[in-house]
Amino acid sequence: MAMWQWEGTTGDGNFARGEIEAADKADARTKLKQQSVNIIKLKKKQKEIELNIPGLTGGVPVKSMVIFTRQMATMIDAGLPLVQALDLVGNSEPNPSLKKTILGVKASVEGGSSFSDALKRYPKIFEELYINLIQAGEMGGILDTIMNRLAEYIEKAAETQKKIKGAMKYPLTVLSVSMLITVGLLWKVVPTFAATFTSMGAKLPAITVFVVGISDGFMAKAPFIAGGLAALGVAYSLAMKTKQGPYFRDWLLFHGPIIGNVVQKGAVAKFTRTLGTLVAAGVPIIEALAIVGKTSGNLVVERAVDYTRNKIMEGRNVTGPLMETQIFPVMVVQMIAVGEATGAMDVMLGKIADFYDSEVDEAIDGMTAMMEPIIMLVLGVVIGTVMLAMYMPIFTMGDNIK
Repeated sequence: MAMWQWEGTTGDGNFARGEIEAADKADARTKLKQQSVNIIKLKKKQKEIELNIPGLTGGVPVKSMVIFTRQMATMIDAGLPLVQALDLVGNSEPNPSLKKTILGVKASVEGGSSFSDALKRYPKIFEELYINLIQAGEMGGILDTIMNRLAEYIEKAAETQKKIKGAMKYPLTVLSVSMLITVGLLWKVVPTFAATFTSMGAKLPAITVFVVGISDGFMAKAPFIAGGLAALGVAYSLAMKTKQGPYFRDWLLFHGPIIGNVVQKGAVAKFTRTLGTLVAAGVPIIEALAIVGKTSGNLVVERAVDYTRNKIMEGRNVTGPLMETQIFPVMVVQMIAVGEATGAMDVMLGKIADFYDSEVDEAIDGMTAMMEPIIMLVLGVVIGTVMLAMYMPIFTMGDNIK
């Protein structure tokens, strides 16, 4: 199948242009005639050169997805046919990857596919949660409402994720810079000062001897240290390919000191918001939990959700198994129990998610406030010790001259 660009007049005499997917030019003409289009111009669309940079251009920016989802919701609510809405949004989309995807979805819908089935052809752009909510909206006749909820969900989930990633970047960045400064001092500064002191025959203070000894040991064993770090990197990479490796990593993040509190609250916010959005859309709880588990982003949470889902399939309620996992706070489970009992679980889940979004902010502020003085203290002690060790012999030599 190829994309064909066309210009022509519609059945009401208005000029229009667009794109259509067809096997060849004759097939494109046939499809356009079926749509009552009088063709003026028809040509094959030239293939665009795509640059894929791992980690940068593999997906679509969150902002673009939100705008697309909101535009579709507005147009559908205004009564525009789905194909026309996709055509308008697709042709005005500035992101090349998303534009190509939207027009591909439009072509599939024109060919008879449902909106959700058309989205399934692009799993790298539309995740399972997105597709299932669209499907629920189609079945319930509330596609515009669902797409508005989707846009809100994407915005809030992305904001929470951004906060957590930002909180983890800060200490890692400071520690990395500290290590580079320390390595630079031991590799370049200390040996230079040590050579100067040795040539002058100065008697070195104990702290200087200690730092010079560390520097000499570092220089002598630098190849082994580099090899050890490389081996650790390879071992981590191999461990992440095993079944238990990623789970152990997520467990450490979830239960680790300082950062664990942020990860836990972020996981609760995402779990409750995702489940609440699905339940509000009318997705059955068993199917909703399956989607929530896969999109949780943490294997500890995923296993807990899978356990809960299996127990519900055995005939139990939601809250009992959730409590047994010991992953979710007691208050969260109790509030879900109230929602389950009153038949307003989606509303209750939304309130929990909003509460834990603010809790994530407080946890991040607390973590930053705790880590800043610790990092500064360690950095000050290390660099201060090195600088003191280098300057003390100079003061000693000055006293000897007097």
